Amino acid sequence: MEQMDGYDLKILAELQRDGRLTNNELSDLIALSPSQCSRRRARLEAEGFIHGYRAVLDRGRLGLDLMVVIAVTLATHNRDNAKRFAALIADLPEVLECYALTGEMDYHLKVVTYDLAGLSHFVNEVLLPHDSVQHVKTSIVLATLKDFQGLPVRQRGRH
Repeated sequence: MEQMDGYDLKILAELQRDGRLTNNELSDLIALSPSQCSRRRARLEAEGFIHGYRAVLDRGRLGLDLMVVIAVTLATHNRDNAKRFAALIADLPEVLECYALTGEMDYHLKVVTYDLAGLSHFVNEVLLPHDSVQHVKTSIVLATLKDFQGLPVRQRGRH
């Protein structure tokens, strides 16, 4: 963050809102020349501040109507078991996000399926039979109050 200035932060914030912005459009938004925007964007990409660009799809339009948060407890707590579970999760397209946690449960998964039958299959035929998994607790999402809209981009120490 030390090498970043206000223009870099503005570029990151604008690209989070719309990753398709041209350097000319970005220039108009942040009051910096298109060539400077281009150089800064390239540097931010090269230094790993920007990992990539993607389209945000509408899951409802795709028929993925059911979102579920699944808490998972591992059968045993050792490195090999955690690796087996991580390998399982990496190959499951239904899993949108997975977090290793402290506390009562070992992992929280954010999962989408087309319907309850898909959820049942996912839990009973994929998760529970896996040798790394001891316990699964599912919670169906009734409503999304806030979805991910980007990271809070600002100077450190400023709120």
